[in-house]
Amino acid sequence: MNINPTRFIVVLLLLVLAAPALMMQQPIGQATAAAAGAAELAPEPRHRFASRLASRFMTSYHYRSPELDATFSQRVFDQYLSVLDPNRMYFTAADVEALSEYREHMADAVRTADLEPAYEVFNIYLRRVDERVEHAVGLLEEGFDFTVDEDYHFDRSQAPWAGSSSELDEIWRMRVKNDWLRLKLADQDESEIVETLTDRYENLQRRIHEFNNEEVFSFFMNAFTRSIEPHSAYMSPRTSDNFEISMRLSLDGIGAMLQRETEYTTVMEIVPGGPADLDGRLQPGDRIVGVGQGDEGEMEDVVGWRLDDVVDRIRGERETVVRLEVLPADTGMSGPSKEIRLVRNEVRLEEQAASKEIIELPAGDAVRRIGVIRVPVFYVDFEGRSRNQPNYRSSTRDVRRLINELKAEDIDGLLVDLRGNGGGALVEATTMTGLFIDTGPVVQVRDSRGNVKLEQDNEPGMAWEGPLGVLVDRRSASASEIFAAAIQDYGRGVIIGEPTFGKGTVQNLIDLDNMARDEQTRLGQLKLTMAQFYRVAGGSTQNKGVIPDIRLPTAGDPDEYGESALEFAMPWAEIDPTDYQRVAELGPLIELARHRHEMRLETDEELIGLLEELAEWEENSHRDSISLLESVRREEMEKAEARRTARFGGVDEVDSALDDDLEGESSVAEGEDDDEEDLYLIETARILSDLIDLDQERLLAHRQTDR
Repeated sequence: MNINPTRFIVVLLLLVLAAPALMMQQPIGQATAAAAGAAELAPEPRHRFASRLASRFMTSYHYRSPELDATFSQRVFDQYLSVLDPNRMYFTAADVEALSEYREHMADAVRTADLEPAYEVFNIYLRRVDERVEHAVGLLEEGFDFTVDEDYHFDRSQAPWAGSSSELDEIWRMRVKNDWLRLKLADQDESEIVETLTDRYENLQRRIHEFNNEEVFSFFMNAFTRSIEPHSAYMSPRTSDNFEISMRLSLDGIGAMLQRETEYTTVMEIVPGGPADLDGRLQPGDRIVGVGQGDEGEMEDVVGWRLDDVVDRIRGERETVVRLEVLPADTGMSGPSKEIRLVRNEVRLEEQAASKEIIELPAGDAVRRIGVIRVPVFYVDFEGRSRNQPNYRSSTRDVRRLINELKAEDIDGLLVDLRGNGGGALVEATTMTGLFIDTGPVVQVRDSRGNVKLEQDNEPGMAWEGPLGVLVDRRSASASEIFAAAIQDYGRGVIIGEPTFGKGTVQNLIDLDNMARDEQTRLGQLKLTMAQFYRVAGGSTQNKGVIPDIRLPTAGDPDEYGESALEFAMPWAEIDPTDYQRVAELGPLIELARHRHEMRLETDEELIGLLEELAEWEENSHRDSISLLESVRREEMEKAEARRTARFGGVDEVDSALDDDLEGESSVAEGEDDDEEDLYLIETARILSDLIDLDQERLLAHRQTDR
């Protein structure tokens, strides 16, 4: 990693920080009274100093250089309310109107360090939380009638603010009724349900009252940074410490990126090489509703908890057991939930290393051998590289070795599998591209002043000159997109899969502690977007990502995922192309291969089954409400169980490749049949095999024409 001798650390990873901004906080607006007996929160001198520094760096060095005007202030105001009340369960429209006196001054509050309004908002928010919890606990004394036909709208993030307290009462009645019904469907009796939910709501209240001055400052500063664009962030001293631990890969846990969605902690990404990845059952989109310690520890209900607190429960000493109760993504809010037992461990580099396999396909009377190299992340031992150690570890070196091994096994084509690869070292994206082109530019990097730097492959020759495919999905990002874009622009291979994430920006870390007035004062760090990637053909990978030459059928609308779905994401842009030489024009062959792929979608039984599963998933994916009729919920749960039984033969301990494929990634769970097919990988290999056939037919036709 390049380290600037001043205070900037170039971050070359896709950094997805599940910020505490998704937690709840306090509002501004009327009288500032927190819960009885609770001290009101207020900014500290170090927060004011950090605020001024952050404002200066954001306006001077950010790629966008925001203007701190009234329009931007309104954006910060809305973001802060969203940080505090993302599901619009606490504030009313009247609250928001009362708070609007701050709407045009929030950005200036950061510049001038006038932070009182942010803390006033937060203190009022505490009052609203107390009111809602009191109401929710009171509802438990009344019980519910589950024969009444009504729906609970669990996603209110885009709904209007409630018009009155009585409207909020009704929203919370539905929420509590849904919570009760879910526990009833899990076979808890009435007394257990009342105890569980009372604890849940009182814990929610207690945890929100545990927020301190530091955390409120962090919430407000992240509302400010994310009003510029989504990858800039303020990291408190605690968050900075956790980030440095994760960069060293020495944090023991399960290896999953988590985020807060409505009242649930949701799995955003499974880290390659971690315990969850090796186990195979926990999947992106799963909602964690309970955490238990050891094999016998009580399962703690974590619905409504702060993200940090859930993470703290999941982390622990190496080789210890943690049990997760999850609502699987493929069964939705109706359940049923399932329990996953994991053994905590560190994410091991060797488990993230590139790996290989061979897929054999029929090709007339012969067998075609397609080599596959899986690259989970673009990794490099920076220290060994800087010391010029002869055997330092890197993804490029490992891939070169694997290519040589596959060539010795007489492969006919090569697939590079980048599904779920969130990025890594820019230098590795450049050098790995160099394994498949002779020499030339790989990516253009433009800074905020408009200066463009070329990252080039200067090593002559190719490790693999034969047919090449690159498999990507919506979670292929950053360095993965640089590699795939270069292969596509050079015409060196075919890109297959989903449109990629679309993260085409570069972040630097600014350590504010270096500017503190004394060594004891900690100010945190800023993650600042300071440059943008552009393809050699001139277009950016930002926002649009890399569009595959042949798309595979997948769940969901590409526009609802990735960078383009993030608020205030930087737009796609274009600069002049650089000087490079295309290897081939693959368009005509790709069109013919796409036709063959589409024919298989209509005739291949496994692919037809996949399409049916995707259609069923699609049907339920846009639901923002759920029935509160017990009969309907039981029927939905029974159907989900029946589908799972039909798919897995009644075994719930392992998930099929299809579940993985719904997320665009394949893994083999412990104890799972190694012959379980990864349908996306198999079909991608077939597409590459088709291209080989079509190219041979083209060459044969040319020879016959020449005669």
